[in-house]
Amino acid sequence: MRIAAVTVIVAAVLAFSPYREGAIRGTVSPAEGGVRAWAESSVDTLKAPIINGSYEITGARPGTYKVIIEAKPPYRNAAKDGVMVNDGQTSDAGEIKLEK
Repeated sequence: MRIAAVTVIVAAVLAFSPYREGAIRGTVSPAEGGVRAWAESSVDTLKAPIINGSYEITGARPGTYKVIIEAKPPYRNAAKDGVMVNDGQTSDAGEIKLEK
């Protein structure tokens, strides 16, 4: 009985959450160098595939993120700090260049 009550309370809290999820999008250069894009914050770690040099990471809570590009050899991983996601908005992280 208690588990059912807790489940109902958690579902209600999540349904009326005070924020709307946003997203982070961007590009990678060279397009063939990236595998996956990661977004990390103090409360989230999200990922998305890189397709044709572009990515869109969804489900981001409002806050500041570090975007990390997981690269294919011979390229090295790259990162961009300070990407802001606002309530329900999509943020553009711009182009992240990969180096060998």
